Amino acid sequence: MSSSIYITSAEGNSGKSTVALGVIDALSRRGQRVGVFRPIARSRDERDYVLEVLLAHNGVVVGYDDSIGVGYDAVHADPDAALAEIVDRFHLVEQQCDTVVIVGSDYTDVSSPTELSVNARAAANLGAPVLLVLGGRDSSETSGRGLADPGARSADDLRRAGEVAIAELQHEHAQLLGIIANRADPERLDEIVSTLATLAPDAMVGAIPEDRFLIAPTVAAVMQACGGTFVRGDAELLQREVLGAVVAAMSMENVLPRLTEGSIVLVPADRSDVLLAVLMAHTSETFPSIAAIVLYGGFETPDAVQNLIDGLDPSLPIITVDTGTYDTVLAMMDARGRLAADSQRKYDTALSLWENNIDAGALLDRLEVTRPDVVTPLMFEHDLLERARSNRKHIVLPEGDDDRVLRAASTLLQRGVCELTILGDEQAIRARAAELGLELGAASILSPFDEALRERFANEYATLRAHKGVTYETARDVVTDVSYFGTMMVHLGLADGMVSGAAHTTAHTIRPSFEIIKTDPGVSIVSSVFLMALSDRVLVYGDCAVVPDPTATQLADIAISSAGTAAQFAIEPRVAMLSYSTGESGSGDDVEKVREATRLVRERAPELLVDGPMQYDAAAEPSVAASKMPGSSVAGRATVFVFPDLNTGNNTYKAVQRSAGAVAIGPVLQGLRKPVNDLSRGALVNDIVNTVAITAIQAQRTPPPPTTPISTIGGVG
Repeated sequence: MSSSIYITSAEGNSGKSTVALGVIDALSRRGQRVGVFRPIARSRDERDYVLEVLLAHNGVVVGYDDSIGVGYDAVHADPDAALAEIVDRFHLVEQQCDTVVIVGSDYTDVSSPTELSVNARAAANLGAPVLLVLGGRDSSETSGRGLADPGARSADDLRRAGEVAIAELQHEHAQLLGIIANRADPERLDEIVSTLATLAPDAMVGAIPEDRFLIAPTVAAVMQACGGTFVRGDAELLQREVLGAVVAAMSMENVLPRLTEGSIVLVPADRSDVLLAVLMAHTSETFPSIAAIVLYGGFETPDAVQNLIDGLDPSLPIITVDTGTYDTVLAMMDARGRLAADSQRKYDTALSLWENNIDAGALLDRLEVTRPDVVTPLMFEHDLLERARSNRKHIVLPEGDDDRVLRAASTLLQRGVCELTILGDEQAIRARAAELGLELGAASILSPFDEALRERFANEYATLRAHKGVTYETARDVVTDVSYFGTMMVHLGLADGMVSGAAHTTAHTIRPSFEIIKTDPGVSIVSSVFLMALSDRVLVYGDCAVVPDPTATQLADIAISSAGTAAQFAIEPRVAMLSYSTGESGSGDDVEKVREATRLVRERAPELLVDGPMQYDAAAEPSVAASKMPGSSVAGRATVFVFPDLNTGNNTYKAVQRSAGAVAIGPVLQGLRKPVNDLSRGALVNDIVNTVAITAIQAQRTPPPPTTPISTIGGVG
């Protein structure tokens, strides 16, 4: 039998979708198969954007069509029949999930008291305790218009609203689980929580502060509200959030001082001088970065001006409307911000607000949601972020000219995963981030041509590589390469780790680390593992990316390093040394290499559970292990799989990834004194986020003392 939670509010525009997203994320972290259910939607025929964004979360296992109860029309026509259908459809969802998050209606059709009563009655009949969301802003002051700024409610205002809502819930026999004041005054959170706690001493109470960005409409939403037409610019930037509006119906010299960051600028279509001035200001480092230009009035832009704009090649979106000043502004006021599935920054902001202000563990404990023994890919990815966040480290990202890196950096900073330095031209990076609607204010942006650091790095690199004939003059050129610059930052303690490779080859990314950072004491070789997240557990595969044909000694190093990596990520290491033969059944040079490597591991790390040689099936499957290697402490339950060569390892990880649907996280480099990790050039934003989190976790270990390595890969010493 699944558990469920009903999230509802006493009015519209409370932001309960933000609360629902936080609850879904918390449930997913506990390994729950989560369903989402909307008992009452605006319509069963039109897509529900709230439902779409919640279903987009990786932890949700139910499809859109199953997640809708009834539309408002059905509630009006026959409330009892509508409730019966809601219950029937809910149970179909319940059968597919461990927990169902039920999201109440949006107050877009019937009056508030009646609608809360309908939601309360539904909650009681679904047997779902209610998480009541109270809006911290007085939306009635502006009729819910997104670009306006309704006033903050006091703690007493919220208490009175809560009293009315709780009475309605009690009247319909709905059980109250908790109260959350959302979009609350950031200066009064403690007062609000303590005041609301008096309403229901046994309920969980929390408050989430107002965030201006989260409620901001996108340029696309403003364009739709105005009935505008997109005429030029970068269409991707239509998803940037609008933080204000400037009506530029005045002379150029009076318009420019009024421009604000993230604003949309309304320019009369016959004022070409103002249009050109605003476009030029947007590209200037001395003016704010605006979100878009709306040309209103219906006038045609002269051909000569259009040719001039074409020459400027602006990425800034330009939109045209036929309406005049008053009607255009009025329409813009109706553009509402939405927690959209395609706005990663809003998604990250919502989760960050939830994580920083709500005790999700206490909420789930009240629901009696326990963590299962299995570890799903989503659980593992969540754990990576949590572990990195618990002891924040400083990671350098050399590829600041790649949008994927900037998007990942924004997510990492919003979620508080680590500190970041991004390499590149600060003006260009911050301008591009602003265009993409990303928040990189907390990131340090550093030029690899910074003269003071270049001097310091060149002296250090020349000293380190003097035995290879490197001079100071040569070093000055070498260290301006972003991979070398970032590696020098890690080497000298200016950063704790580096992640690169989205736009560079593996060799370009990791060669500097072989030259500069070098290997751990007692480790003869740098190797790699993939963290293979299967449907119910995470395995470690090594080496699948770096060492082509390791010797027995190197294979032992790979096994010990892989076991250490497994332990770093809370995977109990049970090491299987793989071969085409199991136990004593085979012979040959390849088998003997694995047998000797196994002996060396036992000699050097007697505390490790290790066995081999063995075939993959004997390592992974208990029934096969029982017949091929009875009595083995590893066979049948291995967690670390050490392949005899790169050919075997690389093909096996890809076969498991593609055929078994595993999530392959890596490669994770191991054996270096300080962490440097490589990305695939086809890496997605989420891949970069995970790799940075992994690197931060690796950096949490106590670094070994300086030493001269035995050797390093590829003959680089």
